[in-house]
Amino acid sequence: MSDTTPLGVTLCIDIARQCLTLLDDSRGAIAVYPVSTGLNGPGERDGSGCTPTGEHYVRARIGAGQPINTVYRGRRPTGEIYSQELADAYPGRDWILTRILWLCGCEWGHNRGPGVDTFRRFIYIHGTPDTEPMGVARSHGCIRMRNADMIELFEQVPAGTRVRIG
Repeated sequence: MSDTTPLGVTLCIDIARQCLTLLDDSRGAIAVYPVSTGLNGPGERDGSGCTPTGEHYVRARIGAGQPINTVYRGRRPTGEIYSQELADAYPGRDWILTRILWLCGCEWGHNRGPGVDTFRRFIYIHGTPDTEPMGVARSHGCIRMRNADMIELFEQVPAGTRVRIG
């Protein structure tokens, strides 16, 4: 873990239960959110479509101050706001909305380094259309959240926050 890791909060993502728990430094739950992790289950390999496991941290926070349902491509706002009409126009798009917490692995050879690097795999915690189910593994490896939950979480999580996925 980085020496710059803030005290105060930790994120625990439970793949089996499909939930994210925000913990304070005394390990008490501040909030629990339903999520959707990788359809292909847990795993670290590049191109697997799996959600990586183990110790991570939030390397970057993207989207502060953007409107809810802001659409991102390549971690940049497109200028679009998600709507059903936009979804109908691009039916195959994997929507990344509202805010992004970009994760970095801490365990060399497991979730960091060649062939398994969470950061280079572009694994995020991010908002998704409210029509997408939560509590069901359906993503391409990222951790999807409801947009309102994503905003609430984003405001409580500084860069460097520990993230445990398992």
